[in-house]
Amino acid sequence: MSYKKLHHDAFVLDSHCDTPLRLLDDANLGERGAEGHFDFIRMKEGGLDAAFFAIYTSNTLEPDTATRRAMQMIARTYDAVEANSDKVAVALCAEDALDNREQGLMSVFLGMENGAPIQKDMSLLRLFYDMGVRYMTLTHAGNNEICDSCATKEKRWNGLSPFGIEVVKEMNRLGMLVDVSHISDAAFYDVLKYSVAPVVATHSCCRALSDHPRNLTDEMIIALAKNGGVIQINFYPPFLNKSYADIFWPLCEEFEAVEAKYKTDKAKYQEEYKAALGKLNAIKKPSYKEIVDHIDHVVKLVGASHVGIGSDFDGIEVTPEGMEGVNKLPLITQELKLRGYSDDDVKLILGENFLRLLD
Repeated sequence: MSYKKLHHDAFVLDSHCDTPLRLLDDANLGERGAEGHFDFIRMKEGGLDAAFFAIYTSNTLEPDTATRRAMQMIARTYDAVEANSDKVAVALCAEDALDNREQGLMSVFLGMENGAPIQKDMSLLRLFYDMGVRYMTLTHAGNNEICDSCATKEKRWNGLSPFGIEVVKEMNRLGMLVDVSHISDAAFYDVLKYSVAPVVATHSCCRALSDHPRNLTDEMIIALAKNGGVIQINFYPPFLNKSYADIFWPLCEEFEAVEAKYKTDKAKYQEEYKAALGKLNAIKKPSYKEIVDHIDHVVKLVGASHVGIGSDFDGIEVTPEGMEGVNKLPLITQELKLRGYSDDDVKLILGENFLRLLD
């Protein structure tokens, strides 16, 4: 079977897109965007059947602000879907997504990146589930009330907090997936200890190929697979390639400082922003084929039933060479076939593994 037909026949799912951030800036997803990596036009071109929109809140926000921001992003997502109801529909389960596809529609799922918006109130967790949230990344770049982050030197809980243990149990009861991307290694193992359901890393890579605390070690990947879970490979170049990362991170810090000013006054800082972004893009980026290198690594460790794709589109400053937007996704199918993957294994990787977790 040709890779194009295989890609068309497969159910393709991306478990992490930060596109709601752009919806807060009034992006129109019904048009091909000059900015960003994702819109519904390119989603169709890329053969993407379902995307998880990440409801992201920073750990720097006050609790009430985080809750309000999360609700606003969910509302904007529903508005964007309603405005493009001829193209997409919200999905709440695997069956919804498959039914949408039968009707010629693509699917948008909701995931929440950082548990801060639930504050310390289990009723808010249940409310977000009722709003459609089907996974929650327990924290982001800081320690919160639920667990520690991989990004902090000092840890608050040395794993899950007592409240965090109860959160995992309630997520299991609701049928909400626990996402272990961004959390500390100790918190990762606590999640596996307390979760009675398979868990997922919605946008992480392999630490053996690129040494960074955001990536999972071989031991973690093996433990995740034993739990029945899946690691969804992130497209962010510095998580894919350590040599690139060593050059990238200092320039990224410079870019983020400029970006913060740009967000306060786009007209005033537009040129400075473009120059800083230009420096990032001037570094020779890893090829999209390195995404498949990470998939290969997982498959060699635990088989093809425990890996997928979680692009982080619209949440990353740069993309791999050749994977500049969601419309480029068929290249991953092509590369998998060139490396000798069977059609059945390609279908598992492109989406069936994550659909299994949703069931």
